[in-house]
Amino acid sequence: MLTKILDRGWPACLYLLVRYLIGITLLAAIPISLLLSWAIPGITAGLVQLANSERAKATKYLGLPAEPPLPKAAKRRPGDVVTLVRDRSFRRSLRLLLMALVAIPELIIAITAIFAVPAALVGMVLWELAPGQFSLMGLDVDSWLDALILGPLQVIVGLAVMGWVAPALASAHARGFRSLLAPSAGELETARLSQRVEELTRSRAGAVDSHGAELRRIERDLHDGTQAQLVSLAMRIGIAKQTMAEDPEKAAKLLDDARDGAEQAMTELRGVLRTMYPPILADRGLTGAVSALCARCPIPVELRVGDLGAVPAAVEAAAYFVVAESLTNITKHSAAGHVDVLLERRGSELYLAVTDDGIGGARVGEQSDLLGRGSGLYGMLHRVEAIDGHMELRSPIGGPTTVEVILPCE
Repeated sequence: MLTKILDRGWPACLYLLVRYLIGITLLAAIPISLLLSWAIPGITAGLVQLANSERAKATKYLGLPAEPPLPKAAKRRPGDVVTLVRDRSFRRSLRLLLMALVAIPELIIAITAIFAVPAALVGMVLWELAPGQFSLMGLDVDSWLDALILGPLQVIVGLAVMGWVAPALASAHARGFRSLLAPSAGELETARLSQRVEELTRSRAGAVDSHGAELRRIERDLHDGTQAQLVSLAMRIGIAKQTMAEDPEKAAKLLDDARDGAEQAMTELRGVLRTMYPPILADRGLTGAVSALCARCPIPVELRVGDLGAVPAAVEAAAYFVVAESLTNITKHSAAGHVDVLLERRGSELYLAVTDDGIGGARVGEQSDLLGRGSGLYGMLHRVEAIDGHMELRSPIGGPTTVEVILPCE
């Protein structure tokens, strides 16, 4: 019983004591802060951050799931009082001042809960050393009768305050300030839109970088491969034309070489085009294209495909390249013996999961990591984010590795 009371009471008392310290500090600091806030914009941002912190601690104390915080304080220039007054987050964070109003009663309850029982035990034992100098239940102790009656009564009251009153008060405080500091529906929508804009800005920037890198790769492939083949082809045809009359056999050999070079150039050109938008997607659809990828993989692949319905071309291409890059990474780096690929439609989204039983340790990064599995995953991430998708990688050391991708189809 005593253990349960302490387990309930101690966290509540500590919570109330910390709130008291914060409340008293705010009582002194906020008036000064208000005087300086017109000149120092960072003060208002700190107050909003404190409000979010207090609300998060209240939510944690109550054991409730986390909720969206107040939006950040509006950016403003020193002396811009109009923006300060219009800032909803700042005005709502001023409700923290109410903490100072309830700080004293909460402190009394917390102190009573903590010290009532120890003070009762000390007073019952030591009152005889200084009669009338010890008090129990607010009364002076002058005899053993007083000590034996008032001491146990104070113990009972102290345990009651510790086990029930303090937790109830702490819960009420947490619920009250959690509600007072909660952002309104409009503020939540503003915060959601702001966060969305930040996410889109980041994903679009990554997509632009990835797109630029892809264009440079295509340019390099065309310059170093196809263009070189075509230049060589033109030279061979020119030489064959010059030697046709004098040495027909040499000219015929040069033309045979030119034909072989043309075929090689076409093969390399098809390879470049295949990295831009695989023709197999147009010919066989996403299911057939992914099936072909899995069939060509040297590691056994179990493919499970549900009814995909109509999938936009951009989503098909992203899913195809995710599977292709994943199988390439697994083949090169994972030492896996089996791969599982799941592709299905979940409402308005396309769900893709590629799992291998390899060594794990894959990380997403701009540069390849120690296992050499970073840069390809980085490109996959930006390809997915460019069409507003979501990718998650789970790859503990020792495996297994799972790449999950969700792509919007509407």
